[in-house]
Amino acid sequence: MRIALVAETFLPKVDGIVNTLCQLLEHLDRHGHEALVLAPSGAPVRYAGHRVLGLPSLPMPFYPELRVALPTPSAMRALEAYAPDLVQVANPLILGVSVKRWALARGIPVAASYHTDVPGFTARWGLKPLVPLAWAGMRAAHRGAALNLCPSRATAEELARQGFENLAVWGRGVDTERFHPCKRSPMWRARLSAGEPERPLLLYVGRLSPEKRVDWIADVLDALPEARLAVVGDGPARGSLEARFAGRPVVFTGYLRGEDLAAAYASADHFVFVGANETLGNVVLEAMASGLPVVAPASGGVLEHLRHEQTGLLFEPDRRESLIAATARLLADPALAARLAQGARAEAEASPWEGVLTELVARQRGLIAASRPQAP
Repeated sequence: MRIALVAETFLPKVDGIVNTLCQLLEHLDRHGHEALVLAPSGAPVRYAGHRVLGLPSLPMPFYPELRVALPTPSAMRALEAYAPDLVQVANPLILGVSVKRWALARGIPVAASYHTDVPGFTARWGLKPLVPLAWAGMRAAHRGAALNLCPSRATAEELARQGFENLAVWGRGVDTERFHPCKRSPMWRARLSAGEPERPLLLYVGRLSPEKRVDWIADVLDALPEARLAVVGDGPARGSLEARFAGRPVVFTGYLRGEDLAAAYASADHFVFVGANETLGNVVLEAMASGLPVVAPASGGVLEHLRHEQTGLLFEPDRRESLIAATARLLADPALAARLAQGARAEAEASPWEGVLTELVARQRGLIAASRPQAP
């Protein structure tokens, strides 16, 4: 197959979307498929053997890490010369919508993947009157795609209620060799706990932005003064979060990658995930693979893998008291924490990337076959 992959978000940015696309590109390379990646400027020129075409881009207001790529005549010429069998668009914005139109005009099938609950975030940002407009924009961006891929059943059900068509679940996997309890490191534990490795160590990994509600964990620390917290990640809310957590036992590491990230997961005791509008939550799967019991809200895509009292503890999404109670329960009951950690690891082992991506490639092949004239 020859796939044109429109990555509205790509390296050097680090997040769940980028991780998923990198896993896809590596899988395509291993299995002899070819991809041309269209991405914002600043991306590497190649990834996993595939050419990456960096396009002019502008930083998003209030979130300069996220750049919006712009379609250019040279990009369209590159697509024409490449002649893809399929176009896949991740989180279509300006570039993705333009490439989708280009493909549909030429009879090339389009798959679009939905990654971010923009309407849900819009509501949580205090802009509820704009939620219908956000849904309308998302529907328009995905309209015409032969396949609209969702990371979880909960997300697919919500999109169906909102009038999206041609829906299918494209789940997420996890590298259970990289993320493994054996990566636990006394050095990393000492660093993440600010030199108090004997204390219970909570961990958050992810983007630092307002909709992630990381500030809620400050209330957890106030209620559980014996606990320590490590925050792995970066983003536009980092400054305000450092101010919010001032005077509390918190270590901010910034972004971590590779073996450092794996060691950070495995060296903690419990994973605390607070965002209530996640379409899946890749970091939850990574924490589970690392043998951590997870505390997360009972909403959104995290329910795909997190089951209450089996692989983690769920709290009421809009009640901080419920978050505190769930975390306190883990700290007070080591036997429960150990049982949940074991269940979490088992769930992660049942979710390898290879199976997830093999299923996706089969869907892509099906779209290509359906788009071609059948022999009489």
